[in-house]
Amino acid sequence: MNAELQKKLISLAEKYEVSSFCDSDPSQFLRWHSKLPATSYSTADVEVASFIAAMLSFGSRKQFIPKIQNILQLANQKSSISQWIKNQDYKNDFVPEPFQKSQNLEKKYYRFYSYNDFYDLFDEFCEILNESETLGQYFCQKYQQNKNKHLCDIISESFPKAKIVSKGKNSANKRINMFLRWMVRDNSPVDLGLWTWFPKSELILPLDVHVMQESIKLGILPENSKASRKTAIILSEKMNLIFPGDPCKADFALFGVGVGEEEM
Repeated sequence: MNAELQKKLISLAEKYEVSSFCDSDPSQFLRWHSKLPATSYSTADVEVASFIAAMLSFGSRKQFIPKIQNILQLANQKSSISQWIKNQDYKNDFVPEPFQKSQNLEKKYYRFYSYNDFYDLFDEFCEILNESETLGQYFCQKYQQNKNKHLCDIISESFPKAKIVSKGKNSANKRINMFLRWMVRDNSPVDLGLWTWFPKSELILPLDVHVMQESIKLGILPENSKASRKTAIILSEKMNLIFPGDPCKADFALFGVGVGEEEM
């Protein structure tokens, strides 16, 4: 990778890793609770809201951002998102209209995921939050028990029933890796850096088709690259040479290369 390209990527990362980046990005939900008046919130609320936002962040932003907002607003009407899930209030509140018992739960909420699919996610959230105070505590314990397994895989395996949580060791797992970027990277006006127990040097770049195509155009990846775990790791290793110890900073640079794209 030539010096000119490295300089360009560093410049783009500095340009786009600013607080205004969140305005139209799903990362706006990282600070959802702090913007609500007279609302007390916990780390558990921030983590759960962020995870839901990450899992729904595919397709058109104009479509998925209102869907994320709807879930968080439903929860906030009663308590907080973590308590809403622990109390299983979603079984009464998160329903299609018109609602007739369980008849309509196979109705799609977003794209190919139904209300029942979200119940599976919320049920598994409920189990985790009843075992640990926060998602961070739960995943930290799992990670400490098996450091040979990447945290991305640990998270994926913690939601065996939830279809919306990507599965498979060959998958790029873009949405989980985006969530991890949010939770782990510190000293950022965008990412939260809550999980200090996991090294940001081990993060994998959230790889989607757009990031891959831009990387191919720049000559960073070969033309026959596929959106797979292997490609995501190769790209992360190359970005670690430009952003030592913080490869996911390059996510902002690669966003900047094709800024204006509507699709995730």
